[in-house]
Amino acid sequence: MTFERPLLLLFLLPLPLIWRFLLYKKQSITIKFSNTSPLNEILKSKKQISLKKLSSILTVIILSLLIIASSGPKKGIVTKEDTKHVVDIMLCLDTSTSMYALDFKPKNRFEVAQAAAKEFVKLRKDDRIGIVLFSGVPVLQCPLTTDHNAVLKMLDNAHIGIIKLDGTAIGSAIMSCIARMTSGSTKESKSKVIILLTDGRNNMGEIDPITAAKAAQSCDIKIYTIGCGTAGGKSLYIIDDPFWGKREVYLPQDLDEPLLIQIADITGGKYFNVRTKEQMYEVFKEIDKLEKTEVKMKEYTEYRYLHQGFLILAFLLFVTRFVLEKIIFFKIP
Repeated sequence: MTFERPLLLLFLLPLPLIWRFLLYKKQSITIKFSNTSPLNEILKSKKQISLKKLSSILTVIILSLLIIASSGPKKGIVTKEDTKHVVDIMLCLDTSTSMYALDFKPKNRFEVAQAAAKEFVKLRKDDRIGIVLFSGVPVLQCPLTTDHNAVLKMLDNAHIGIIKLDGTAIGSAIMSCIARMTSGSTKESKSKVIILLTDGRNNMGEIDPITAAKAAQSCDIKIYTIGCGTAGGKSLYIIDDPFWGKREVYLPQDLDEPLLIQIADITGGKYFNVRTKEQMYEVFKEIDKLEKTEVKMKEYTEYRYLHQGFLILAFLLFVTRFVLEKIIFFKIP
């Protein structure tokens, strides 16, 4: 409880002196009669002394209550309001056949990326997340949503070959993400991020990746690019040979790192290269740290004034004092 006019409480200090004055003040002058012995006995009785003490105590309490009421007692009710600026995140994942590479043994590149993306989604409790899968063309797998169970389910359903047209349409995939992040209510999001994961170079689609990156920049969308494997050398694949059946072969890599670095630089993002399963998980954790949801807490205090209760109690005590002095214990002057 606080007070609107706390200085008025200083008037409580002299109340003990007032109480002593009321308790020990002399009786008022009385008129003498020829026979006053019955009156003197009443005035000297313990009952009269107890009444005087009780009356003085009630008077001081009433004054205390009136002083407290005049000082403006109030009780604050604190209301907290959380303001969260969520991040819109599009997971843009390459599902072309090159993602079958087994350099992340025992799983292929896409399976490891899929598992790491699921762990990432679990960390982003308040953000809106969507999924775009691409190979020769992009496909919206899941629109931006806060229903993370649905996002996880869609990630589970994603697989290499889900898009029949093979290839790597990086530019078209970026534009598909931009289209989803600049429509409807998503315009109001404070931060927009695309996580683009691929192991190849752009060889499909009508939109150049640099043009798409500049479009993202104009929409204030940041792109984090993740390149799987190496820019050169060979990686292990299992192919289904029509004559020899399934067998392991090494095929050349075609990761376009300069392009992915340029896309990230244009949009203010960052490029990551992953060559192991552990690196894949670490990259998603680092992106999680870089893109934190902003939470602001505001406190509002609403006051409820309490002076009515003190006034009512003071009035009741005043009535009680009056009844005791004037009716129950009649006071003779």
